[in-house]
Amino acid sequence: MATKTPTHTTSDGRRLLVVDDDREIRDLLSALLTRRGYKVVTAREEHEMRQILETSRVDLIILDVMLPGKDGLTICRELRATKAIPIIMLTSRGEPMDRIVGLEMGADDYLPKPFEVRELEARVKAILRRSEASFSSADPDRSFGARFTFAGWTLDARLRQLFSPQNVLVDLTSGELDLLLVFAERPQRVLSRDQLMDLARGREATVFDRSIDVQVSRLRGKIESDPKTPELIKTVRSSGYIFTPVVQRK
Repeated sequence: MATKTPTHTTSDGRRLLVVDDDREIRDLLSALLTRRGYKVVTAREEHEMRQILETSRVDLIILDVMLPGKDGLTICRELRATKAIPIIMLTSRGEPMDRIVGLEMGADDYLPKPFEVRELEARVKAILRRSEASFSSADPDRSFGARFTFAGWTLDARLRQLFSPQNVLVDLTSGELDLLLVFAERPQRVLSRDQLMDLARGREATVFDRSIDVQVSRLRGKIESDPKTPELIKTVRSSGYIFTPVVQRK
């Protein structure tokens, strides 16, 4: 992991929670991210993390997989069931399947150790931008403030909320919501995986990031009557995906 510290700072002011049992990593990330303008708090394990979440506002969690007691993947799954805070998983295991499992547990991103601090910082910025719905003005299709309705569902882009046909608020990760917004903006069009990745994640997406299939699977699990035979998000063989319903924009 790179330790070179940038000499300039930002004024982001967002509060990050670093959860890692390695004190050296906690101190390093705290120092580096603080210099970049973030407010950083740290925890060694789940109990400390829970105490912080109960008493402080947290905008993003950087969560290690290998923790004493309850592991990071389990913690991520439990957090995702009750909170919409973005989560970046850190792990010393870099196998693709580990990444997929992390994303399936609800993580917004997954970074193997050792990593470049600049890459972590870029991912933090990207996820915070997406969670705040700060869409790029260079993309004419972005619809900040719009409401989309389709097949009884309502997607509020300004509030970043999805309501079911029964008017129940559906919990989506920031990545899932971004992906659904891309589909809602471009209904009945075949979109390749690369297009979806670029549109949902912008320039922060990398050639190594192939999490779109995982995100589509998770999204189907939340909006399809039968995720095994999807009707809203259909796979187009050798091409990508298509969002089939008629979408109305308000």
